[in-house]
Amino acid sequence: MTNLSQSLVNDIIMPLITIFIPENQWEVATITIGSATLRWGLFLSSLINFIIIAIVIFLIVKFLVKEKKINKK
Repeated sequence: MTNLSQSLVNDIIMPLITIFIPENQWEVATITIGSATLRWGLFLSSLINFIIIAIVIFLIVKFLVKEKKINKK
């Protein structure tokens, strides 16, 4: 499941987001504040990946709870 969601993020979602990122390189998109460099491109990719996995797990649990209630009746 992780490989599938990573592929969805890296191959479909992030290329669409690169339209809004300077130089169309989300992997190396950074912000430098003083001596600190924030790699927000990689963070955004990880965040989207996490959200996709969380939604899938939520839907699976919701379905299982619903099935359990139906079987109890």
